[in-house]
Amino acid sequence: MRKLTEGKLVVATHNAGKLREISALLAPHGVDVVSAAALGFDEPEETEDTFAGNARIKAHFAAKKSGLPALSDDSGIMVDALDGAPGVYTADWAETPDGRDFPMAMSKVWSKLEDMGAKEPRSASFNCTLCLAWPDGHDELFEGKVDGRLVWPIRGSHGFGYDPMFLPNGESETFGEMSPEKKHGMSHRAAAFSELVDGCFD
Repeated sequence: MRKLTEGKLVVATHNAGKLREISALLAPHGVDVVSAAALGFDEPEETEDTFAGNARIKAHFAAKKSGLPALSDDSGIMVDALDGAPGVYTADWAETPDGRDFPMAMSKVWSKLEDMGAKEPRSASFNCTLCLAWPDGHDELFEGKVDGRLVWPIRGSHGFGYDPMFLPNGESETFGEMSPEKKHGMSHRAAAFSELVDGCFD
């Protein structure tokens, strides 16, 4: 597995919440982080139907544009009763003409479960695939997952996306109620990042 020897890394995202979390996870490793958004890069079209496929698209696009290693994250929530939806379309479910509306997206998920009479516990998982890509085309993939269930009404104002409706197994707080430090210690992104550190950091 290739080691990350460069001191600067592009985080291939325009999502401020993801950037905050990834930057916090990278902070102990002395890596200088810049986002694709800060560099003025467009967002490439995500045409794959897997987290790994879309993570690769974003990481390779940013690596080639910048000439630096790039780290991308493709993640989403998968609801068992909805056959794994929204999955790779997690962000798409929040799209509106005025931008992404995650309270609306969470309401959409819950309404679908109500309409179909889904039984409790309404199990779900957050899934994350990280792709670290280099300008020469090499990449490494890392995956993380956390299981839990959905709750309603939503709880908490921390985190982002669907965090306020996701209660991890064994916990009393949703991701939206947890402190960032606690979430970073147990999230799907943290699990994937641990694999990245073990594989690519000295």
